[in-house]
Amino acid sequence: MGLRDPLPRAVIISLFTWGRARPADDLPGTERCGWWGDSFASVPGDRIGSRLWLLARAKITQQTVTQAREYAEEALAWLVADGVASQVIVEAERAGVSQISLRCQIVRPDAANLDIRFNDAWSFLNV
Repeated sequence: MGLRDPLPRAVIISLFTWGRARPADDLPGTERCGWWGDSFASVPGDRIGSRLWLLARAKITQQTVTQAREYAEEALAWLVADGVASQVIVEAERAGVSQISLRCQIVRPDAANLDIRFNDAWSFLNV
């Protein structure tokens, strides 16, 4: 994987751009957030970002860790749908008292796989 490989940047944008909250989501505030450009998506319903931001004020419990993994999987699902990857594997775990770490493995059909880790993904949410 060279410096010109856009996949790591795409993964970071997908995970840490605030995706629009769904109507049933519990909000940490009053805003549903989300990227304004989603209103003009060329593919109806196509969204950028993740709902990881919804966990910003949550206590780190096993349920929070599970939800973080699910939100990350959801945010990266487009990689498989668009044929960039044949599989996306996300692992989340509590790291100490105040951290959640994420590991994202992107299996690509025609290029080297990407294994990207965020040892303190929680810090990206609580800025």
